Amino acid sequence: MKDDQLKGNYVNTVSENQKDHNSIGNMETKDQGKTEKTFQSFGKRVDAFMEELSEAGERLHKEFNAKFEELKTSAEKLKKETENKERWKEVEESLKKAGDEFGKAFEAAFKKRDPKS
Repeated sequence: MKDDQLKGNYVNTVSENQKDHNSIGNMETKDQGKTEKTFQSFGKRVDAFMEELSEAGERLHKEFNAKFEELKTSAEKLKKETENKERWKEVEESLKKAGDEFGKAFEAAFKKRDPKS
């Protein structure tokens, strides 16, 4: 009978060890599943962040190009205005010279002549 009891105790001990092992395996599987879900969630958030970052970069690139084009247009306009001012300065100088020459010509034409001549 002792052999039967020992066999029974052995079988019960093995059975309990298997249950313990299975429950540990289940806990490990559950922990592993939680970890995988956490990493999946983290990965999805990183993907969403990268997508938002990419979209923000594209928007900034478009805004930069728009501002750059505005600056180019303003620079061309300023350049033309400067050229026009320089042209008007040239016109003004030419008119002053012409006025001076006209004044000299007028003086020469209507200057009293010396009676001795």
